Amino acid sequence: MPFLITLFLFFLAVSVNGQALVYKPRNPNFGGDTFNYQYLQNSADAQNTFTAKNNSPIQKTELQIFTENLNSQLLNQVSRSLFTQQFGTNGIAIGSYTFGSLAIEVYPSAGGLTIDILDTTTGDQTQVIIPN
Repeated sequence: MPFLITLFLFFLAVSVNGQALVYKPRNPNFGGDTFNYQYLQNSADAQNTFTAKNNSPIQKTELQIFTENLNSQLLNQVSRSLFTQQFGTNGIAIGSYTFGSLAIEVYPSAGGLTIDILDTTTGDQTQVIIPN
């Protein structure tokens, strides 16, 4: 009897065929078939519950564009004038400066020239590092 069981298992093992399992992605972004793109896009759109806000840009008149441009140039001129008054023509020097409610500290650091800017009214602060 054990001989027959062994013989049966031997013939069963010989007749069993296997196949390698191969993974093929569906998404074309990850190597899948490019024809799946439309199906996946439609499926994603159908599941999307978010709605886009109407953020269409407001059309400005030529007068509004001109006014904004003029304001920008005037503010630029004022800031250049303040910069020249505070720092001179040589540029930014190491030290502490005050522009209204802004406290500015300029000092050298390992990364380069560091500029700390603090708004004394709100407490907001930022740091600008100018590399060497």
